Amino acid sequence: MNKMVSLPMYDVYRPDTQALWSALIPLLVAEGLNADGLDIAWPEAGLLSHWRDENLLLSQTCGYPLATQLPDVQLVGAFHYDVPGCDEYRYSSFLVARLEDAQSTLEDFFGRRAVCNSADSQSGFNALRKMVMPLARQGRFFSDVIFSGSHRRSLVALQQGSADLAAIDCVSWALFVRHEPDVLQNLIVIGQTLLTPGLPLITSSRATPEVLATLRRALRRLVTDPAYKAVREALFIAGFSELERREYAGIVAQQPAP
Repeated sequence: MNKMVSLPMYDVYRPDTQALWSALIPLLVAEGLNADGLDIAWPEAGLLSHWRDENLLLSQTCGYPLATQLPDVQLVGAFHYDVPGCDEYRYSSFLVARLEDAQSTLEDFFGRRAVCNSADSQSGFNALRKMVMPLARQGRFFSDVIFSGSHRRSLVALQQGSADLAAIDCVSWALFVRHEPDVLQNLIVIGQTLLTPGLPLITSSRATPEVLATLRRALRRLVTDPAYKAVREALFIAGFSELERREYAGIVAQQPAP
């Protein structure tokens, strides 16, 4: 039976992520899962290998890797988040710049520098290049694109002046507002990307239909039972939808050059 679990994508404040697992694991057991040997992982790197692990029971990935690099994992669904920029299971990214560019539009950043968390990120890279594609000249819009390794580091790059624009996942933005406001100092939202299906919850290709059904039942209970209201609200979780891969099919088409 698959035993590895993690929620690495919105782990801004570790105690809240731990509280979520403390709530979810008993629900999985109550729904019939044998939790013996269950291993809660906190992957800081090598996420693609983690998501591909045949022993993966439950994790959260990004829509772009799901559509382009994870053909064998099974999609469980996606949380709803109650923050600006989300609509049920869909989310968007905020276009973030320094306060000095508060009156600028996206078009004004032609020939300037972008910073993205990673080249396989839907929220930080793929959504942004879809936005600039109609504005590109001879296939280019930015003078340079650098990759920081995380949304937090992208925000720091903006503050330090090594880049001028970033696309930041709206849920991450809300978590930074709550837990790390210093990383948003002197920064401002100047636009927003289009809505796209949110971060997928996945299990491995080895998970049986019964295990998949168990995961979905437990997640539905997590988002509806009043006993877990505080746990949900700490991470802005407001619901859960079962989804099919076709929801993410449009992501693959978003591949213009930046």
